Amino acid sequence: MSLIKRCKLALIAGALAVAPGVQAQEVVKVGLITSLTGPFAEFGQQMQAGVKAYQAMHGDTVAGKRVEVIYKDTGGANPEIAKRHSQELVVREKVNFLAGFVFTPNALAAAPIATQGKVPMVVMNAAGENLTSRSPYMMRTAFEVTTTVPPIAKWAYREGARTAYVVAADYAPGLDAEKAFIKAFEAEGGKIIGTVRTPIVTVDFSPYIMRIKDAKPDVVFAFVNGGDVAPALIKEFRARNLEADGIKLIGTGDIVDEPIVNVIGENGMGVVTVYPYSMHHDSELNHKFVQEFIKLRGKNARPAIMSVAAYDGMAAIYEALKKTQGNTDSAQLMEAFKGLELESPRGHIRIDPETRDVVQNQYIRRFDKVDGAYANVEFETFEAGK
Repeated sequence: MSLIKRCKLALIAGALAVAPGVQAQEVVKVGLITSLTGPFAEFGQQMQAGVKAYQAMHGDTVAGKRVEVIYKDTGGANPEIAKRHSQELVVREKVNFLAGFVFTPNALAAAPIATQGKVPMVVMNAAGENLTSRSPYMMRTAFEVTTTVPPIAKWAYREGARTAYVVAADYAPGLDAEKAFIKAFEAEGGKIIGTVRTPIVTVDFSPYIMRIKDAKPDVVFAFVNGGDVAPALIKEFRARNLEADGIKLIGTGDIVDEPIVNVIGENGMGVVTVYPYSMHHDSELNHKFVQEFIKLRGKNARPAIMSVAAYDGMAAIYEALKKTQGNTDSAQLMEAFKGLELESPRGHIRIDPETRDVVQNQYIRRFDKVDGAYANVEFETFEAGK
């Protein structure tokens, strides 16, 4: 073989060896860990639709890089599975971001992996207190229970409630919600006359509701998950006719989550909740987002906070990459997240530069009908940071 031919072959081989590396540099990988099967599959599907809606509206490239999302399913609140997926995504897939996390225990399990691997971690739902303190590489676009709950306690006291009973799912966010409501309600001058912690997936609320009926509080504050759980709670509340005794049901938006409003039906009418988002939030961006969500999931689909927080999580990733001009150095990306301000379907949000947590408005909503369809109608705003 001639020297010239050997040189040509060497150049071709070299080009082939380099090509994968060059190509890899052009792709930003987001490893998204969520719950796509099991009793909380809707949560993961909401998150997935939020991501897809963002990319449908803004494209899959930013700062000269293509953004690829790799989905991993935990099947629910399964910390060990979340930890394993995180390790695989960081070590094998070489992702530039970890994201998703429906449940706080799953996010907590992944936090050490993000720290060790120096991989930015964008939490799109897990709402546990001070969650972002668990890793310097974690930021959150969802919400924190302890900042969401106080407005409903203040509202209830202002509306005349002086005694309250608390029902909370027995896991970290539920306990955080319980603590936050008690603190805020007592600070207003109210009295807590009972508390109960329920299994995370229970659908039998009869013993708890009977206990509440006997206690005769002015309000019941509830934090339980959507799926089949919240409709079962509200159905039992109505069946025992607690309202006839002057007892009102209030809670976080979890108990009237958008995807389950038709399951709740008439039982939900008049229930007042607090949340950072309603499908019927009145803004141009939200109208566009809802339309895109419905394109993706069908005319009867309803976006919830999980889809919006996932949309905003992708927006944060894109904006961070714009700031770094496509550089995926983790220190630069984390710096880019700090103080980031975004226009979200839920309204204006920002990422606190100290806590790396979301700062946002909280809305008091009433379960009602809009054009004949069930809806969570916002009627009062507690502004961010106030």
